[in-house]
Amino acid sequence: MIAKLKRCSEGGRLINMKLHTKGIAANIAETIVGRVTRDSENCENSSVFIIGNNEYGGQNNKAHLIQGNNVRRDITSPYVYAVPDLSHLQGGDIISIDRKGNINTLYRVNSNFNTLLLTERCNNNCLMCSQPPKTRNDIESIFRIHKELIPLIPKDCCELGITGGEPTLSGKLFFELLRLIKFELPETEIHILTNGRAFAWKENAERLAELKHNRIMLGIPLYSDYYADHDYIVQAKNAFDQTVLGMHNLANNNQRIELRVVLNKLTIPRLLKLSKFIYKNLPFVEHIAFMGLENVGMTLRNWKEVWIDPADYLKELEEAVIFLDVFGFNISIYNLQLCLLPTSLWKFATKSISDWKNSYLPECERCLVKEHCGGFFSSNLSNQSKFIRPIDFNSE
Repeated sequence: MIAKLKRCSEGGRLINMKLHTKGIAANIAETIVGRVTRDSENCENSSVFIIGNNEYGGQNNKAHLIQGNNVRRDITSPYVYAVPDLSHLQGGDIISIDRKGNINTLYRVNSNFNTLLLTERCNNNCLMCSQPPKTRNDIESIFRIHKELIPLIPKDCCELGITGGEPTLSGKLFFELLRLIKFELPETEIHILTNGRAFAWKENAERLAELKHNRIMLGIPLYSDYYADHDYIVQAKNAFDQTVLGMHNLANNNQRIELRVVLNKLTIPRLLKLSKFIYKNLPFVEHIAFMGLENVGMTLRNWKEVWIDPADYLKELEEAVIFLDVFGFNISIYNLQLCLLPTSLWKFATKSISDWKNSYLPECERCLVKEHCGGFFSSNLSNQSKFIRPIDFNSE
């Protein structure tokens, strides 16, 4: 057996990609969004950024990105100079530049792991959140950037993620953004990561259904069949009831749901009971993902409470997965390496880690199934299972 791929193609190199750099900005009053080009002779569209390594000259109506310091001071168009490195940008990538000189990659043309961050605010505070929520009021400013970004995204984009924080906290702007995506990218699969609580209110589920866009999938976490456990893990009262009710309201409105379970010390003891709860109460979910921890953010802060070596929960994971598989559920295992999993689970293992934060350990170079394994989160390679090893079928 080999690991199956979730993504729509093999596109996207599995390396640690840089998504941000910074230089010195000039003539920039507010954030600008545009495509990248290295061909300054053939760029008619004004919404482009021309990359140059030398002196900035000509094309005064374009925005420029410059690695060097040689800049003509009579230029009135926007530019960022003294940028340390621009090699990570490809022609066709979409970026933003702001008055502080920040250059943020918003869309990578050669990747299938593009995601729109709608807000860093969240009404959960999960013990193992990889991106701890922030209280800043960022919704409208981020929406303005996405409103410029979406029309620039190639029409053949196969999949686009939407995440946060909690994206539904954007309120009416959340639905406005989805309408814009449907208009500009009608063939693109949209995967929304949400805690699902907003859909406990029927009007939100109905409003989503009114879009009549069957390419939307909502990824919603559920961490236990017991309400108190789930509420504790997400650190929010009544979250379990709202999440389950939200999923039922979505199902009643024919919306597609992926149920996500992050595997940690707190979710493992009732994992099989959770699978039975899903079978009895959530039979409409289209996909179930069992996910290994990303060892950053709140996970590190709550390490002793949430960390468990994956090798120590394989029995529970196998029981939970096989139970659901018998009843015909579509199941994937994310973020776990093939060398840790029994071969009975290999067919469920999926290369799920985004290319910009995906790495392998040195011992993986000797592994015969490396090309089928999803690897590791590059943000914290030191905190991994003690049982990682290269697979060599001749020696087993």
